Amino acid sequence: MSADDAWVRALDARQRAMLAEMGIKVWLPKPVAAEPAPAPTQAVDNAPPARPAHAPVRPMATPLAAPMAPPTAQPAPARNAPARGDVAQLDWPALREAVAQCRACGLCESRRNTVFGVGHTQADWMIVGEAPGEQEDRQGEPFVGAAGQLLDAMLRACHRSRTANDASGVFIANVLKCRPPANRNPTPEEVLQCEPFLARQVALVQPKLIIAMGRFAVQALLKTNEPIGRLRGRVHHYEGVPVIVTYHPAYLLRTPTDKGKAWADLCLAMSQ
Repeated sequence: MSADDAWVRALDARQRAMLAEMGIKVWLPKPVAAEPAPAPTQAVDNAPPARPAHAPVRPMATPLAAPMAPPTAQPAPARNAPARGDVAQLDWPALREAVAQCRACGLCESRRNTVFGVGHTQADWMIVGEAPGEQEDRQGEPFVGAAGQLLDAMLRACHRSRTANDASGVFIANVLKCRPPANRNPTPEEVLQCEPFLARQVALVQPKLIIAMGRFAVQALLKTNEPIGRLRGRVHHYEGVPVIVTYHPAYLLRTPTDKGKAWADLCLAMSQ
């Protein structure tokens, strides 16, 4: 009997009933087809510079005046991009404050709240999602709304909780700490600017396992463009920490037939 089968058979009646309500199947799935790669972000051309103005010509009896110098473009104000070395030294209160004050990319202009993270700061499990949505932006907490309720149900089936401060607790964070406008996909620059914050959270939590939920979480942690369907079912590593790849709860709400695959991923996580 495989490790996955052992976890399935170990479920009690309450867990089976809960999983049935979620629509999660308790058998291992077949491999899924590769997901399409993200469309490249189209660059926006800069407007052409204005033509320099010249001084008017004086009468010939007076020496010609020197032409006026073209106007000098003023540099845009620099954003306080997080310095990797500085962030790597922060404790929890200082890191939270650095996230709240960050203006390293344009997302700071449209956010309501930064979304730092929530849960047990010394948890064995760390859940990493993609980017805040509208409700997360309003409340300043990751994984709220319908997707958060599904994640909480999945964690309960694994005897885990975002509110527990013991061995059953988890720490939940996103790759991005600010919501992209209209829930668009994160840009590579935005992911790069937020990367030191997530790396420091992992270093402070020191989890025994990371569950990466969604394409952008997987790409940020594993530095790969491989689709989730090709990465599921095996253990990867980030800074020496085992990583299990699975679907984002928001995707599972849109595609409930894949809930069984997500449950198989959780079974793999529980076997570690």
